Amino acid sequence: MKTGLTVSIQIAFLIIVSWLMNKLVQWLHIPVPGSILGMILVFLLLQMKLLPRKLLEAGSNWLIATMLLFFIPPAVGIISYRQLLVDKGLQIVLVIVFGTVIVMVCSGLVAQVIAKRKGLSRP
Repeated sequence: MKTGLTVSIQIAFLIIVSWLMNKLVQWLHIPVPGSILGMILVFLLLQMKLLPRKLLEAGSNWLIATMLLFFIPPAVGIISYRQLLVDKGLQIVLVIVFGTVIVMVCSGLVAQVIAKRKGLSRP
């Protein structure tokens, strides 16, 4: 019960930050989504140790674990584009595969650079 309440509070905090940043974007007419500004704000707070990681860890882990549910509606929506998949399916699959490979390679390279800077890489 306590864990569920903790997760709920942490998720509510993230939602409130996103909502506040959306309001800020509307007010200042910034051409960046409020959710992105919210992520940057939370990241900066975590990096400056103003917000302890422990205060968001359970909620963010739950959100990551349930992320697949957010992709089900688009996957079901694809079914209504059967003819597009028949005509351009191979091209779409190739773009997805190459895009995924590029993201994986770039993520790996960035992780290696960070590990080297922190002295975590193997000799």
